[in-house]
Amino acid sequence: MGKIPNRPEEIFAELKQDYVALFGDDLVAIILYGSGARGEYVPKKSDINLLIVLSDKGIERLGDATDAVAKWRKRNVRVPLVMTRGYIQSSLDAFPLEFFNIKSAYQVIQGEDILKDVVIQKEDLRLQCERELKAKLLLLRESFLEANNKSHLLRELVAQSLSAFISIFKALLYLKGDEVPEKNEAVLSATVQSFGLDREIFQTLWYIKRGEKKSDRGALKEIVQKYISEIRGLS
Repeated sequence: MGKIPNRPEEIFAELKQDYVALFGDDLVAIILYGSGARGEYVPKKSDINLLIVLSDKGIERLGDATDAVAKWRKRNVRVPLVMTRGYIQSSLDAFPLEFFNIKSAYQVIQGEDILKDVVIQKEDLRLQCERELKAKLLLLRESFLEANNKSHLLRELVAQSLSAFISIFKALLYLKGDEVPEKNEAVLSATVQSFGLDREIFQTLWYIKRGEKKSDRGALKEIVQKYISEIRGLS
């Protein structure tokens, strides 16, 4: 069994070989996105995220890829997003935030750069940001109560929710006309600066997410309550 790679690039050749063998000319593109494309990949912690674009004919043979997907899951490659060119073009108004974040940092591993000419409408992006902020604020409150003051659950809540909010923060910076940094820590810092958030709270949240800060239960509870208050101010 192959080991988890230290760098995403270590698996590119074999991964391309597998998917080209499966789909041949029906494979339009394999695209790396997420932490691996941003230069923030951490071995054994980060997943490797892929977008695979197939032709209309190729997508009808999606089931042919099940063994390959299972093989690469063992090496921390997430189940890929699989789309056609037509699906992408017809879904930009439905999922503008998701496509914005993929396009913000990606690398073409195989085939065409199909994201190069993708245009996301600002109004679509603005509306989804508003919905996502409000929905994730509700989820944050719910998860906080569900954690029942248990330290490990509060740390897990911070780690999972902060990643989701950073994806929204990137779009908010873009919509405001600010520069959007590539790396997540810089995005957090820029958002704090641009929207007047509490820098100390978000630095602490970042350290908790990275496993670099251990706080006791009482401190964690207070931090998360302040976190919720800051997000409420944004939404």
